[in-house]
Amino acid sequence: MALWIGLDWPVGLLAAGYLLSARTVQNLLFVMAVPPLLLLGTPRWLLRRLLRGRLAFRAARLCTRPLVPLVIYNAVLIGVHLPPAVNLASGSQLLSFGVDMLVIASGLVFWWPALGRLPELQPLGYPGRIGYLLLSVFVPTVPAVFYTYARYPIYELYELAPRVAGISAVTDQQVAGLTMKTVGGLILFTVMSVMFFRWHRIERDQDQPTRETVP
Repeated sequence: MALWIGLDWPVGLLAAGYLLSARTVQNLLFVMAVPPLLLLGTPRWLLRRLLRGRLAFRAARLCTRPLVPLVIYNAVLIGVHLPPAVNLASGSQLLSFGVDMLVIASGLVFWWPALGRLPELQPLGYPGRIGYLLLSVFVPTVPAVFYTYARYPIYELYELAPRVAGISAVTDQQVAGLTMKTVGGLILFTVMSVMFFRWHRIERDQDQPTRETVP
């Protein structure tokens, strides 16, 4: 459903060449909604079957460690927001589709260590997952700052596009920057809060028998 919303009308149409803010919403869906829901909705037996090969298992094990997913995710995040990449992809449906799939793939890599779906991969504990997500909060600040404080449009695609509802290109760009920072950060902090309370509950349940045996 999240993937459909991001690709179909009106988000998909507006993101393709009218509003940078719509493109930002689309990217948030492709990174913050679609990948974690796909990973959480896939049964563990199916994940194990997909990782049956030695190479696939090693890649999954490598992506469980925080450094590799952070590097991949941040490289893709910055790369797809560079003006040459945006302007180049806008001229080809195939390239645009490839960029969307690359963003979703980077989201899957990003959420893999945070969700810890397979115990045999020795996933991070809740403190490690919270710290990992906390580091990820600051990365979208880089393009968000450029969007918010730039006095001129960064992308020719959205500067020359027909205006929607009278929204100027600069205003659209500022809305995109605020959306990227606030909505993305809000999602991550919400997930971190859920993880913290789950961690607290596990620690409390493990400590409860010890307390009951104390005379």
